[in-house]
Amino acid sequence: MSSLKAVILAAGKGTRMKSDLPKVVHTIDGKCLVDYVIEAAEGAGAEEICLVVGYKHEIVKERIAHKEEVSFVLQEEQLGTGHAVKCAREFLGDKGETLILFGDTPLITAETLRRLADYHRTQKNTVTVLSAKIDDPTGYGRIIRDEKGSFVKSVEHKDASEKELGSHEINSGMYLFDTKELCEALGKIKPNNAQGEYYLPDTLAIIREKGLKVDAFALESPEDIEGVNDKEQLAAAEKIIQRRKSCLESRDLEIRPASTREPDITSALMSWMRWRKNIISVSVKKSTRYSAARE
Repeated sequence: MSSLKAVILAAGKGTRMKSDLPKVVHTIDGKCLVDYVIEAAEGAGAEEICLVVGYKHEIVKERIAHKEEVSFVLQEEQLGTGHAVKCAREFLGDKGETLILFGDTPLITAETLRRLADYHRTQKNTVTVLSAKIDDPTGYGRIIRDEKGSFVKSVEHKDASEKELGSHEINSGMYLFDTKELCEALGKIKPNNAQGEYYLPDTLAIIREKGLKVDAFALESPEDIEGVNDKEQLAAAEKIIQRRKSCLESRDLEIRPASTREPDITSALMSWMRWRKNIISVSVKKSTRYSAARE
């Protein structure tokens, strides 16, 4: 199996949070948003993790100091997702696989990332996009498939045709790349857009033009890829995490070995009474048999 690294994009300010704190250090249940993403990456088998930081990066580093296995690179100017990954070029190397994740998606799970990796490897993809279908895809990049359901491309909302806007399958912005091909493609992307930014999705077309396989792994539910951009979304994510936590605790209680559970006094008493009754019954039978023999 190829070695797996993870790059987590965590440089944004998060102006809609209406806070001076970097968005990724806002907390749910006492943990930073980015902590959940780091744990998901670790659970998926990432051996090395790099955070691309920017706005108030000192605070992010301080809050994540307990994660000794995490390294950091600084994106001094926020020039797009492609530029952010470029900043981690030295970390990437040129072997194995690389997960690209976002620090403001605390609902992503290790299980989902493992499923993404399994699909990627089984299908022998060079790049696999994590996608999902949602009711209102307005503003999101779309996954376009052909009549057979095969991946054709990922297109930004503003660049999509009227027909393409009919797709409800969105690009989450999370990917699993062959590292070598990712790095080569990063060197070819251009800021040919109104924002003058380097877009990571532009690497997909570059890689596909080489005849390599680009695909999308669609989740049954979009819950895992939902990001946090404001206080309302933060509250919604917290409810989901609390629900998941309660489900895990209930499941743990159901499967916990009897030896680790609280003693059941009633059951113990009933067992003792049955044992006592049997002893008395046996004693009576023995006494009757012996009496008969003596007669």
